[in-house]
Amino acid sequence: MQLVDTHVHLNFDVLSSDLEAIQDRWKASGVVRLVHSCVHPGEFTQIQAIANRVENLYFSVGLHPLDTEKWTSATSEQIIKLAQSDPRVVALGEMGLDFYKADNPDFQKQVFEEQLEIAYHLNKPVIIHCRDAAEAMIKVLRNFWQRVGPVRGVMHCWGGTPEETQSFLDLGFYISFSGTVTFKNATQIQESARQVDSKHLLIETDCPFLAPVPRRGKRNEPAYVRYVAEKVAQLRDIPLEILAQQTTENACQLFGLPRPEEVEDNNQLVRSQHQT
Repeated sequence: MQLVDTHVHLNFDVLSSDLEAIQDRWKASGVVRLVHSCVHPGEFTQIQAIANRVENLYFSVGLHPLDTEKWTSATSEQIIKLAQSDPRVVALGEMGLDFYKADNPDFQKQVFEEQLEIAYHLNKPVIIHCRDAAEAMIKVLRNFWQRVGPVRGVMHCWGGTPEETQSFLDLGFYISFSGTVTFKNATQIQESARQVDSKHLLIETDCPFLAPVPRRGKRNEPAYVRYVAEKVAQLRDIPLEILAQQTTENACQLFGLPRPEEVEDNNQLVRSQHQT
């Protein structure tokens, strides 16, 4: 069984100091690809260095909505340059809107739209953070679609209502579920996990945050994406192996990741060439 954790933050000290052991555990759990999200372009070099140490780690570049005070006239050019600097950059983000504690919704929308423009012109998918802002997010995306054109992407760590979920599905977005789907009272998240069609479903940990049951309250890590997969499979009443296959295929499709079977076919070819 093969899994893809589509949203990690391995550069946090709580994980980076123990990375080799963490990597051993995620491999043992069947995780074959990871996408490392970026909350500020200043993280890029650090994330890139981790990817140099870790196999099958891909990453994004962008600015989180809670960091929009760091946006300057040069930030967009910085993101473009970094996105084009390494073939392992498979997405822009994480970007979006977070109105939970923010007092700058209009500026968040402006920064979000500028990053959508970059993603559109670079033809890269976006990783979207949306907290207490679904209505505004849907409006921004619909206006952008009409004004510029569609952008591919994923609503990461999704926690919205089934109605909001459908609105993003109607826009062609993937929906990614994290450890929150395993929480006892997460009824609307669990309903959304049943609702999403199999071609737009993804899983993630968002580690080191939001560890799933039975690790809730502990440090989260990529190996625990298996618990997310198990819960979503249970909710959808399908075998875990089918859920793993579907979400792995979807992650490879959205982010342009090498499919596991393609890597294995290439490895077999290399081995046969060495033997002849």
